Amino acid sequence: MKKALITGITGQDGSYLAEFLLKKGYEVSGIVRKTSHEAYANIGHIQDNLKLYQGDLLDPVALREIIQKVNPDEVYNLASQSHPSESFKQPIHTAEITGLGAHRVLDATLDVNPKAKFYQASSSEMFGWIKKVPQDEDTPFNPANPYASAKLYAHTIAKIYRKSYNFFAACGILFNHESPRRHLGFVTQKVTYAAACAKLGIKTSDYLNEEGEPIVKNGKVALGNLEAKRDWGYAGDFVEAMWKMLQIDTPDDFVIATGETHTIKELCEEAFSTVGLDWEKYVVVDKRFIRPTETGPLVGNPQKAKKVLNWTSKTTFKELVKMMVNANIARLK
Repeated sequence: MKKALITGITGQDGSYLAEFLLKKGYEVSGIVRKTSHEAYANIGHIQDNLKLYQGDLLDPVALREIIQKVNPDEVYNLASQSHPSESFKQPIHTAEITGLGAHRVLDATLDVNPKAKFYQASSSEMFGWIKKVPQDEDTPFNPANPYASAKLYAHTIAKIYRKSYNFFAACGILFNHESPRRHLGFVTQKVTYAAACAKLGIKTSDYLNEEGEPIVKNGKVALGNLEAKRDWGYAGDFVEAMWKMLQIDTPDDFVIATGETHTIKELCEEAFSTVGLDWEKYVVVDKRFIRPTETGPLVGNPQKAKKVLNWTSKTTFKELVKMMVNANIARLK
């Protein structure tokens, strides 16, 4: 039985990956932060099948002890401060967790278990102010926010360890991937949640946005730049690519994407049409939610992943949005 260790196991990607690996027959362990109230909603249905260890990406001693206990064949580093917009408000914290935190996990793995295979969750945000469209593994990086800069540090240090220590470190440059388990702070969840509220006649929501106000207020959801374009896929599809990267003989970098873009306006249209409503009656633009610097259009070229990993995204944009709207309706009911 193979053993896998996942940082960020309670998050969207971590929970889907844990499910996937359990089905593959793995013994799955995860690192969780000690909090005043444990937020295990995403893994509650599989928690009895997991081994969970309390630790923090700020604590290299704890990381080494956990890796020694687990002795994993594969380590997946998915933990990070993952909000690009929030990284402008917490740039140092983002650097510590997303950048140096990844380095600590990488270094501890190499030190304790150098034969383990390591996966680093890199991000399309590293392309930032883009140099070409679409983006592939050879496109120059040009980060446009503190989160992207921290991710680029982690991505680069993983490549340095790969080359310098002959260490199996693979990097997945993942474009936007969403699901019903996505945090409500992300735009896809804001929109699909707002559509669900509109369908159910909810005028003011219980959940708050990054400004501390209800996501839905007086029947409307406040968003930023509606013309921003993103390559949105389904997280459940993307975790398979993570696993496939660690099954090949030689570690490498792979762009994981759908290869098509949609604007936030299109996202709104699709979400509200799912419940038979006109999005323009429920969406307002608020300058507070427009990033200081906008990136894009971010769209990935996944041909290398298709050729080398035999991986393609299976879920369409429409299927993804419908899935998220229906999940939010069920949650609200």
